[in-house]
Amino acid sequence: MNPSLETLEAGSRRSRTTCGAGHVVWHEWGEGEPLVLLHGGAGSWRHWARNILFLSRSRRVLAPDTPGLGESDLPPAGTSLWSLADILADGITAQIGPGASYDLVGFSFGAVIASHIAARPVMGLKRVVLTGPGALGLRREATPLVSVRNRSEQDRMAAHCANLASLMLADPASIDDLALEIQSWNSDHARFRSRNVVSDAAVRDVLPAINVPVHAIFGERDAIAYPYVADRVDLIRSLCPGADVRVIPKAGHWVSYEAADAFNAILAGMLKMHDAAESTRRR
Repeated sequence: MNPSLETLEAGSRRSRTTCGAGHVVWHEWGEGEPLVLLHGGAGSWRHWARNILFLSRSRRVLAPDTPGLGESDLPPAGTSLWSLADILADGITAQIGPGASYDLVGFSFGAVIASHIAARPVMGLKRVVLTGPGALGLRREATPLVSVRNRSEQDRMAAHCANLASLMLADPASIDDLALEIQSWNSDHARFRSRNVVSDAAVRDVLPAINVPVHAIFGERDAIAYPYVADRVDLIRSLCPGADVRVIPKAGHWVSYEAADAFNAILAGMLKMHDAAESTRRR
């Protein structure tokens, strides 16, 4: 059963870090070694709605809203991708302390930012997991989206449903009330256009500079990768020796939502969360 957004938010701890003259808003759940989750473009922490409770059983889960998205303030004018990575990396340090160890997981645009955080001189980062990463400099099919501006409420919901089907979710049955609620809220609060700062090969170009283990998870029917998912798997494995790259059958781009149980299990293995859970039980 999916938790409601109200339940998740009520159970979170809310804090802020600096972003130019404004702030980045963070939500966190659980205790233990920090695990930072970076959401996708035009999104918010809500992209992780079906993963938070599972992950927070053994980890301190921290999920910021990227500057200009969700509840966070816009970044300074002229902010680059590297600047966004700096803002969020500084926020991580402020939240967990200098040099404290943590894992980093990014979805879509969040995967782009995560790769740039990991490619910086950084202390404490143990591993990074890229979920549905784009910007690998590889061929992709077009994903047409419908504008939701200046539409009646009924038409807006129809547009959100069409966009979820085109970009985010492979199975129409996955477009449930919670997915629509998340998509609608995220869209209404998105003020920063990620495509303005991301080049076609932004992730590919920095992967060789990352000095911690890099892993990746794709949905088999990811709209920004299908039918060329294998090319992406091969590229990441070639640039990041030892990378654990998994493809979840039948799932789309928003794989952490559409195939939450499979995603949670795979991610737990990548993060060695079973070790942490076992340690907790022994204590």
